Amino acid sequence: MRLALAALLALTLLRLALAAALPLAPDEAYYYAWSTHLQTGYYDHPLVVALLIRLGTTLFGPTALGIRFTGPLLAALGSVLVWDAGERLRPGAGLLAAALLNATLLIGVGCIIMTPDTPLMFFWMLGLWALIRLVLGNNPRWWLAVGVAAGAALASKYTGALFIVAVFGWLLASVQGRAALRTPWPWVAGALAVALFSPVLAWNAVHHWVSFAKQGGREGHLDFGWAAENFFELVTSQFALATPVIFVLAGAGLWHLRRDTSPAARLLLWLTLLPGAVFIEHVFAERVQGNWVAVLYPTICLAAALLPADMLARWRLRALASGFFITALTCAQALWGFIPLPANIDPTALQLAGWRNVALQAAALHPAFITSDDYWATSEIAYYAPADIPVYGDNIDKRWASFAWPKGGSVGDAGLVLVRRKEAACPDQIGTLTRTRGGHVLTTYRLCRFTLSAPLAVLPRPGADGH
Repeated sequence: MRLALAALLALTLLRLALAAALPLAPDEAYYYAWSTHLQTGYYDHPLVVALLIRLGTTLFGPTALGIRFTGPLLAALGSVLVWDAGERLRPGAGLLAAALLNATLLIGVGCIIMTPDTPLMFFWMLGLWALIRLVLGNNPRWWLAVGVAAGAALASKYTGALFIVAVFGWLLASVQGRAALRTPWPWVAGALAVALFSPVLAWNAVHHWVSFAKQGGREGHLDFGWAAENFFELVTSQFALATPVIFVLAGAGLWHLRRDTSPAARLLLWLTLLPGAVFIEHVFAERVQGNWVAVLYPTICLAAALLPADMLARWRLRALASGFFITALTCAQALWGFIPLPANIDPTALQLAGWRNVALQAAALHPAFITSDDYWATSEIAYYAPADIPVYGDNIDKRWASFAWPKGGSVGDAGLVLVRRKEAACPDQIGTLTRTRGGHVLTTYRLCRFTLSAPLAVLPRPGADGH
């Protein structure tokens, strides 16, 4: 146990070092802007990610480490929760489940990048751990912890609702569960979850339910023509993000669990299959982003760790070795780009590369201000450009309207807009600006002169070059 804890500590320190070294992804720069203007809801997601970033930047300043500081810590704490839950299910299974979880590419790299998935994953694991304690210990007070975890997960990302629905389905599906529903404990847990989520509800109520409409609108149409391609992309992305051997072991583990009628086994299946079914259904509307599926990883790793000993003896070392190797290779690629991949298939380049140069190239033109029709570019420029050049939010983009930021600029000011959308007008184009990595073009922006007709929202600035 001491050796395993030492390994987890070393892994966490390594992740913190990577967090300090890697450039910010666009969404991280965007969420950093959130953290400078704390409110109980935002256009895209609820509030917890902003609170975590604010905590880290209070300790370490508006640096990459400050923005990402809590991510590796929550991953370590969540790993301990999965470890303990697995050990209670079967001695030895918990350590293997936690190791498999950390060996996946989605968790191994994902916990370094600060997004709403970071707190969602932690609170999902906290709720799973509390439910395992409840099932095996038969102490109904664990429902209080379940309620807190569910409410915090929902206040992290709306995907947390799937945890609540899955647990309710699990209860309805068994005699013991229906008996539990006749007691006050699950309902008290639900009330706690609603209470924790109520600030997000209140914010949406006074902002025309904009956040619910934005996320709920994803299911507002069906596109059967792309469903097969979307499904193929979902499966192949998870094959890569779980890493191949762990993906196969997880599938085998879930298949093996179908024969286990214990409440704990049924719980693992409900927390995997119900959200999984929702993601599969979503392919009929649009692509499923790879990170959305992260909530399944704690339960599928537990399912893999509960496989028969003879199967694990043959495959667990291969799973761990290949998983950590792929994760290490990906981190090295993100840092140094040493594998000459085409830019359009290198996810580390697409997310992380070239943003500082974009900001500095735009600033070198000495505009009165900078804005963009691409919130990725706007957020990264606000973080990396010299602090003496104002960066404004595009007045067409609804996400900037959800902040009570001060307005900047005067009518007639001449600035620069970076236009990414091909269909957008650019009547006074003065050139182009490209985001590159190793000579490969990642994104091309049209540079257009832009004259203010009304003041725009002023984005917060951390200082020159983000320091």
